[in-house]
Amino acid sequence: MTQCLTRFLKNFLKCGLTGWCLEILFTSMDSLRRRDMTLKGHTSLWMFPIYGSAAILSPVSRLLRGKSALTRGLTYTGLIFSIEYLTGRLLSRRKSCPWDYHRSRWNIGRVIRLDFAPYWFCAGLLFERLLSCGKTGESGQA
Repeated sequence: MTQCLTRFLKNFLKCGLTGWCLEILFTSMDSLRRRDMTLKGHTSLWMFPIYGSAAILSPVSRLLRGKSALTRGLTYTGLIFSIEYLTGRLLSRRKSCPWDYHRSRWNIGRVIRLDFAPYWFCAGLLFERLLSCGKTGESGQA
């Protein structure tokens, strides 16, 4: 039990930190689009546990083992959209949501953007890869 909890916490930290870094890189690209060569990116403390929750993809990825990248990516996209929607609505009720997509015509409830699906597809497969790193070494097999 403690080994499972320890593994989950490590995965939570890996996903949280990876998500933060990806978000900073993604938002700095907006600076580049505006020709602001400071390339400032940003994130929020709220985003760490939200990205960290991608650790739940680990057991899902075991269930999807052997499925195509398309099937896995679409599954992860749906899960990520669900988490983004639920956390966005919860934070919005408390006036603490760090994002607001009302300007996008592809928004749902101001908290998810359907046009971000390709990004979440790739992020899901990236998190899958991140969460699978080192697993062969844990069982003692190569």
